[in-house]
Amino acid sequence: MGLEFMPIFEEWASDYDNEVNGGNPEYREVFAGYWRILEEITTLSGEIVLEFGSGTGNLTEKLLAAGKTVYPVEPSQEMLNIAQQKSALKDVPFLAGDMEAFPVLPEKIDTIVSNLVFHHLTASEKERAIHRYNQLLPIGGKIIFGDTMFLSKKGYNEIVAAEKAHNRTELAADLEREYYPLIPELEAYFSTNGFQTSFRQMNRFVWLVVAEKSTEVEK
Repeated sequence: MGLEFMPIFEEWASDYDNEVNGGNPEYREVFAGYWRILEEITTLSGEIVLEFGSGTGNLTEKLLAAGKTVYPVEPSQEMLNIAQQKSALKDVPFLAGDMEAFPVLPEKIDTIVSNLVFHHLTASEKERAIHRYNQLLPIGGKIIFGDTMFLSKKGYNEIVAAEKAHNRTELAADLEREYYPLIPELEAYFSTNGFQTSFRQMNRFVWLVVAEKSTEVEK
């Protein structure tokens, strides 16, 4: 899953927490309301949570503070090193892996979460991952993802053009390089794999998708 982006994860690790707090003007709109989005994911989550792309541990910390049992999965050792330096996370057993390849969990989960991670999967990887998540969750279990996504290809093209026009070249390059989903396509993936979904826009780039499992699907 998206391991071709590992050099970017490693490069961003040392500055990530500064970025999410608005330290880079080029990405300020992407991270607008970042902490509110994490709070919303935490509030909507159940009790036993599988977290993908835990990164520097910001969402992990919020989930734990809310009394959740959390299994955080992260492929970047640089990100993990920073997370484990935080006092609230130093004893957390982070798992090495990604959204497709991760260890067998010791107990049943009721929620799968991530923030700004799912777009690293290709379209076929997204659909395959959602199918697998159906197998992991009970009826009523939820997938809660915050991520950059777009309503249409036209809307995506307009935003890329606007970023280039404002000389936000690094952000424009990210938008063209990574696999940002279109909401109608993502909704179809979830529906095909037994989930009912709702989408809510959180800032100019990021939407929150809540997908609740309503049907078992064949393995």
